[in-house]
Amino acid sequence: MSEDQHTPQDPTNQYGQQEGQPRQRQSPPGSTEQMTPRPDHGEESYRGSGKLEGKRALITGGDSGIGRAIAIAYAREGADVLISYLSEEEDADARETVRLVEEAGRTGIAVRGDITDERHCQELVDRTVRDLGGIDILVNNAAYQMAQDKGILGITTEQFDRVLRTNLYAMFWLCRAAVPHLDEGASIINTASIQAFDPSPQLLDYATTKAGIVNFTKALAQDLAEQGIRVNAVAPGPIWTPLIPATMPQEKVEKFGQDTPEGRPGQPAELAPAYVFFASQESSYVTGEVLGVTGGRPTK
Repeated sequence: MSEDQHTPQDPTNQYGQQEGQPRQRQSPPGSTEQMTPRPDHGEESYRGSGKLEGKRALITGGDSGIGRAIAIAYAREGADVLISYLSEEEDADARETVRLVEEAGRTGIAVRGDITDERHCQELVDRTVRDLGGIDILVNNAAYQMAQDKGILGITTEQFDRVLRTNLYAMFWLCRAAVPHLDEGASIINTASIQAFDPSPQLLDYATTKAGIVNFTKALAQDLAEQGIRVNAVAPGPIWTPLIPATMPQEKVEKFGQDTPEGRPGQPAELAPAYVFFASQESSYVTGEVLGVTGGRPTK
């Protein structure tokens, strides 16, 4: 594990997962506390430098995984944060994320609810504006997947609908609700995936939505550029989050991430700097772009 995000070291053995992970299984949506090894969200390593001082951010799926890492980084860069999460099973994870945000001296708010409900998406934006005084950064990070070894024959209409509503509809609803509140210099950041470029048959529906997120990002960036609002996406590779043991067979969990050139899964903390970059003024001339954080798997 790195002392901070700046210390040079060999990335292939940075987290000691070259030999894989123990077989494990959780019920969706999964819990950080039950994972072995425990993911690194930057709790001990992320060092901020004021890049987002005074900003207000809404992060979906912010209770754990990549969302928690983003929340920690944003708070340590000076932003107030509202996170959304799905269910009562995630309450403990959400409280811990809020604690870490507040520990950084920033306001942290957690709101439980289902983003497949359009009204809840509107309420999230309204709550951010009301409780944080506005919104400068929207991170559409929450997602749902469920691997099916039978491919298309294993995907029910109910699953297909849930994947699309969580990954695409919610992003659309949240962006539409947020845009009237965004001023010049604001940023929308969507979470795509390596699956948008290198789809797995077992994740056909999920990969479909992630490819949609890429095109949505590029089109919305053109739509909002004249308003001074930038829209970009981060495309993670195999990242060690609760979604993995909660949605994949144990034998795949065991070898998760070993097919990357770096030979291991990524950690949520390794994603956070990409989201900080897109939210900060350092990326002022970057919009409509997709940044792959994939351990070497190509996105083009």
